Amino acid sequence: MIKHSTSVDQSDRRVPYNLRQSGPTPVQMLISTRVRKSPYWHLSMEAGCWRATVYNRIYHPRGYVKPEDGGAMVEYEAIKNHVTMWNVAVERQIQVKGPDAEAFVDYVITRDATKISPMRARYVILCNQYGGVLNDPILLRISKDEFWFSLSDSDIGLYLQGVNHDNRFNVTIDEIDVSPVQIQGPKAHALMTDLVGDQVDINNMPFYGLAAVKVGGRDCIISQSGFSGEAGFEIYLYDSTKYADDMWNAVLDAGKKHNLMVIAPAHHRRIQAGILSWGQDMDNQHNPFQCNLGYQVSLSGKGEWNKTTDYVGKEVLEKMRDDLRDGQKPYKLQLVGLTLGGKPIEEYAPDFWLVSEDGGEPCGFITSPWYHPEQGRNIAMGYVPYEGTLSKNGFPIGTLGKKYKVHLPDQYSNTPGTPVDAEIVSIPFTESYNANTREVSDTNK
Repeated sequence: MIKHSTSVDQSDRRVPYNLRQSGPTPVQMLISTRVRKSPYWHLSMEAGCWRATVYNRIYHPRGYVKPEDGGAMVEYEAIKNHVTMWNVAVERQIQVKGPDAEAFVDYVITRDATKISPMRARYVILCNQYGGVLNDPILLRISKDEFWFSLSDSDIGLYLQGVNHDNRFNVTIDEIDVSPVQIQGPKAHALMTDLVGDQVDINNMPFYGLAAVKVGGRDCIISQSGFSGEAGFEIYLYDSTKYADDMWNAVLDAGKKHNLMVIAPAHHRRIQAGILSWGQDMDNQHNPFQCNLGYQVSLSGKGEWNKTTDYVGKEVLEKMRDDLRDGQKPYKLQLVGLTLGGKPIEEYAPDFWLVSEDGGEPCGFITSPWYHPEQGRNIAMGYVPYEGTLSKNGFPIGTLGKKYKVHLPDQYSNTPGTPVDAEIVSIPFTESYNANTREVSDTNK
C-alpha cells in the first residue's frame, strides 16, 4: 500500500490534507480536565461506551458494542430496525439573542435567515471571507429574537463573538446549558409519542419543526431532524448540567418496549444518506461547491431563492458560482460518491485512503467509507480531480461512471498490495426518510 502521497494536487490549499497512511495506532485516551465531559458522559459509560473521541473540545462516545460482539454493525442493525439514542451533547448550542438577532444571523450564514419562521430549524453553513466552510450546524429559531447554532466540530461560538466584537449588532452571543440527544430509527415516532404524550402531535410535526415539551418532567425543545437519514428527532434539554439523568432515564424507560439501544452516531447510515461530517468530508479550506453544498449559496434569482443582503463570503462565493457556470475550474478536487471493491469495511477508517486513476500515482482520497449491507458493496465519499461537470441545476458534480482505483489497507484488499476498482455514482447511496432533508427550501416556512 502507498504509505504517503504528495502527488494529489492540493495547491489551492494553504495546509494540505495529511495523506500519510499510518494505519491503526492503538493508544489510550487521556481523560483530563482540559477537555469537557458532557452532562451525559457518565450515562454513556453506564450504557457500555468503550471508546471515545474528542469533538468540539468535549469527549464524544463513539462505540458501545465491542468488536468481539459484532461492533458497529450491531449498532447499524438497531438503527435500521428499531430505535436508537445517541449522546450528542458535543453539538454545543450557541445562542444569539437580542433585537438584532435575525440581522446578525443573516449576516453570518449563506442562506436567508429572514425566511426561517420561529419554532423552525434549517441546515445552514457559515463561510469565511475566502468562501471556506467554517461550520455546518443546524440553526434553530426559537423566537423572533433568539436563535441557536447547534454546532458541528469547530468552535463557532468564539468566531461569532469575534464577528460582533464592536457590538455592531445588538445581540448577546454565548454558549448555553442545553445539550441534545438524538432519537433515530424507524420506531422514533412511536417512542417520541410515548415520551411527550399529548403535548404535541408528533406525527404531524414538519421536518425541521420545533416544539417546546417536557421529557422526564424537564423542559426541552424537540426537533424532527437528525444525522442518520432515518426517521428521527433531537431532544435539546434545558439546564442539562442539572437534569441530564431525568431526561435520559425517561427515554430509556419509554424505549424498552421499542427495543431502544444507546449507540454511537451512526456514521455508516449517514454516509448512505450523503450527509457530510465537518472535519472529515470538508473543512474551512473547502468551498461549498466542491463539497456538494452549492445550493446553500444564493442563486441570485436563477433558482428558488434569492438572498440580496450582504453576508460573510458573499462576493467570493457568488463569483465562484458564476465562474463555474462559465466553465472555469476555481478549485482542484470535487467531492463525489464512489462504490468500491474489497472486503467489507465495517469500521472507521484511520486514514484518508488514496485514489488513483490507474493504480499509479494518487490523484485523490477517500474521506468516509463504509460497507452497505443492503447493496452488498463498499461505498464512500471522497475527492477526485474536478473535471468541470455540472448538474442540471448548475452545480458541480463528478463524472458518473468514471473508473478509479482505491488503495485500501491489506485488511480490506482482496489481494494485498493491489488497489480495488471504484466507480463514481450519485449521492445519496440510499434515500433518507425525509428525501433531500438538507435542501429544504427557504420559501418553505
